[in-house]
Formats: sequence, C-alpha cells, structure tokens
Amino acid sequence: MPLSGEMLIGSTSVRGTSGSMRATNPATCAEMEPEFFGGTVGDVDAACSLAEAAFDAYRATSLEKRARFLEAIAQGIIDLGDELVERVMAEAGLPRGRVEGERGRTAGQLRLFANLAREGRWLSATIDPALPERKPLPRADLRAQMIPVGPVAVFGASNFPLAFSVAGGDTASALAAGCPVVAKSHPSHPGTSELVGRVIQRAVADAGLPEGVFSLLIDGADNAVGQALVQHPAIMAVGFTGSRRVGRILVGLAATREVPIPVYAEMSSINPVFLLPAALSARAEAIGQGLVDSVTLGTGQFCTKPGIVIGIAGPDFDRFRTAALAALEAKPATNMLNPGILKAYGDGTDRWNNDEGVHALGSGSAAAACTCGGQPMLFATSAHYFLRYPNLLEEVFGPASLLIECATVDELVAIAKHIDGQLTATLHLTDDDAALAKTLLPILERKAGRILCNGFPTGVEVTHAMVHGGPSPATSDSRVTSVGSMAIDRFLRPVCYQDFPAALLPEAIQDGNPLHLVRLMDGKLQLA
Repeated sequence: MPLSGEMLIGSTSVRGTSGSMRATNPATCAEMEPEFFGGTVGDVDAACSLAEAAFDAYRATSLEKRARFLEAIAQGIIDLGDELVERVMAEAGLPRGRVEGERGRTAGQLRLFANLAREGRWLSATIDPALPERKPLPRADLRAQMIPVGPVAVFGASNFPLAFSVAGGDTASALAAGCPVVAKSHPSHPGTSELVGRVIQRAVADAGLPEGVFSLLIDGADNAVGQALVQHPAIMAVGFTGSRRVGRILVGLAATREVPIPVYAEMSSINPVFLLPAALSARAEAIGQGLVDSVTLGTGQFCTKPGIVIGIAGPDFDRFRTAALAALEAKPATNMLNPGILKAYGDGTDRWNNDEGVHALGSGSAAAACTCGGQPMLFATSAHYFLRYPNLLEEVFGPASLLIECATVDELVAIAKHIDGQLTATLHLTDDDAALAKTLLPILERKAGRILCNGFPTGVEVTHAMVHGGPSPATSDSRVTSVGSMAIDRFLRPVCYQDFPAALLPEAIQDGNPLHLVRLMDGKLQLA
C-alpha cells in the first residue's frame, strides 16, 4: 500500500495545506519518505462534522455488526504483514520482535472489544418494573441502559505506534461503545498511522457504515489541529497518552469549552517498587537482575517503567545494588523513539547528575554516534533527601531508575505516603513481610491503579480485570482505565426511560430480552 502523506477525512483522502513534515528513523537520524501534509482548522471541522452526522446511525447498528467491524480492522492490520512491521521498525526504531508482539496485542485488543460489543453486558441493562399498587405512591416503570457519549478524539501515542495509536485501545473501546472516532496521528510515526488508518477506512466502507465513523488527521507545525479537535463542539470525549504538560493543556482546553468534556489523559508515572526486608534477604540478586531488565525494556519508554526503587539500607540492599549494577553494565544503549524524547531523557538524567543529593551509580554501554540511543543508568539517593525535594517525584522517561535507601521502616512508609498518583506500585515480599505489607497496602490503594506482588510493572495484559490508570498525575481521571474491557466505560453514559411504550423502548431493555443480555431486573441479576 503506497503511502500518500494525506489525511483521511471520512471516505476521502485529503492533502493538508498547513506545512509538511517527514518521519525520522531513530536508528540513523535520517528523514524518511514521503512528506506528510498538516491539516487546518477547516479539516478538523470537516472530520468532526462527518463524525457528528454518523453518530446516530452508527450507534444504532446491531451489536453483531459492530463486532464484525472491529474484527475486520484486526484482520486488516494483520494482513498488512511486513509492510506494516517494517514501517513501524523504521519510524520507531523498535526491533522486529517487539513490533510483531505489539501488532498481535493491537489485533487482540480489537477482538476483545468485538466480543465485548457482541455480548452487550456493558449496556448495563436495568429494569425496575412499575408497581401501580405500591402505597403510599405507585412506582413508575423505570428502565435504564448505557449509551455512547458521541464522537471521540484520539491522540496517537509516541511509545506504542500500534497499541496506543490510531487503532489502539482508545479507538477500539470508543468504536465498541458506538462512538465515531477522529484520530490525530503522532508525528513520530505518520506512515504507520496512515497504513492503519486506511485499514479502518476500508473496514468502514466494507461494513456499509457512514463514512464519518472514522477520520485521521495530521497536525501542522503550530499544533492547531490538536487544539481545534479538543474544542470542536461535536467531540464529546478525548483519549490521550503522552506527557504531563500536553495532557494538562488538553484538559484545560476541554474545561473551557461552552460544554466541557472529559479528557482521559494518561500522563506521568514513576511506578515505585518497594523491596520489603525478608524478600530482599531471600532474593536480592534476582530482584536486582529483574529490575534492570524491566527498566531497560523498550529503552525504558514504557509508561509502567519502575522509576524509583525503595528499600532499607544494609547488607541485603547492598547485594541488590551490586547485582543491579552488574546487570546494568551488560545492557547496551538502544534506540529511543525520536530525537525529542532522547533530549528529554538527557535533560532528566542531567538533573539527577547535577543534584547534590543524588549520585550516579553506573551505566550501560554508551550510544553510537548518529543514533537516538538511550544509555541505561542507575542513580541513588537517601530517603531523607528524597522526602525533602518534590522535584525527585518527576518522571524521567527512559532507561534510568533511582534507588532510594531508607534508614528505617518508618522512612519506607513515609515514602509511600509522599509519592503522588501512579499507574502502578509494586511490593516484593515474602510471608514474613506480611505485617509491613498490610501497613503499605491501604496507602498504595489510594496512590495507584494497579498493585503488583513479586514482579515488575512493565507488561500490561489486555484483560477484563486490568486497570491501567491511577490518580493524577498518572491520569486525569482515576475512575477509569485505558486498557482492558473496562476502558469502554469512558465513552458511555446512562439514560433512564420512564413509562415508555413498548414499541419505543431500546432492544436492550425490552420485555422478553431480545438481545439475550444479562440484566438487573427489579434489583436481581437475570441471566441471559
């Protein structure tokens, strides 16, 4: 499929008129063909107007048709074969195995949401039958279901060119809910975005859906497209994965609209790892090796990378640190996603290097010239110093982590209380650590969306129970997740129907249960 550098507005391809750009290969720092052309506010209006026009027809499609549409997108992505894999590798500097794994995850997400759409339990169909004889007042017939909120804007992420981008989790969950999507490609991987976008565009046409169900926009140099997208009155919610700075800008723009809308932004997390004493005594060396493997996975560009590690000073912590440094020295510098991310990583590690209370422990191999290689690094500080300087809570995005030595258990607990909102928190423990773990757990429940035992947070399963969210600044709304089937909840809202004629009721809440849903009937669960 030849790349055109054009945007996809409904069923048409449109060449932007607001400047041009090319992707950069992180392995060589060379610009790639073709040129991609940025859109205008007018292009945003065209895409959003099509989405608004498509909304009612799309949300009225049957659950089965919606599921098959999502499955067609998944299969279309797989069918691109090496063309897609090689473009992702070139644009993101990622190895083939990682790209093929992410492609599988992306298709798996779409199929998960297809199955979810098909079964319909997310509709939360609820019926409270009329009680005309109730005293002192009769009860009306009350029925409720969830409906989609409307067109959704999705901002592609830099660190997952497939799984968190044009056909990623935000798009899959929004389409499953019945929401048209207007996506904005990330400037680091415009070719990848176009390839995937054309798969979705073709699936829309093959399914006979309104063309406005999907559009793909390209931002110009002035970022006008992204801002206009969030502020367009047709857009009813936003999905974003990226930096804290940009996420908060989008949240602010959405809040100042005449009709404010939610921005579900995943922004920043340092994912603390707590090494409890008995666990450290039992397996210090294994934890040290595992930590470094996790910190350097994907060149540290996972939002769940462990950014700080907390333990109590002593011989066992020394063993852990020695093992971690030995593992680190064997790690090569690998490609970061783009020159901007590499610069931000350098700025972050320079802050630690220049901080009088933080000292560098060691590093992996240096990067080769003319690449975007990120050198793995470990730093250390004391709990006393960490608790005094809030700037150490800032994420350093890349293959670096900060080891924090505590003088006492009380300092370890104090750090748990001190950290802000996180995507994850991890406890390494044994049965002998149970009392301390019970002290930490209620604190960490308030701080994180996912709590792990005896593992590392990199690697996010796409399942029904997964929570990939957390209190600010990890995300802008701790009540939801951006991964797993519960992600659909972001793009739904409840509607109650009171004393409706049977002919006007939505199928999900009709007598006889024609969709064969699990429903709540007069407060009791009714199986399909």
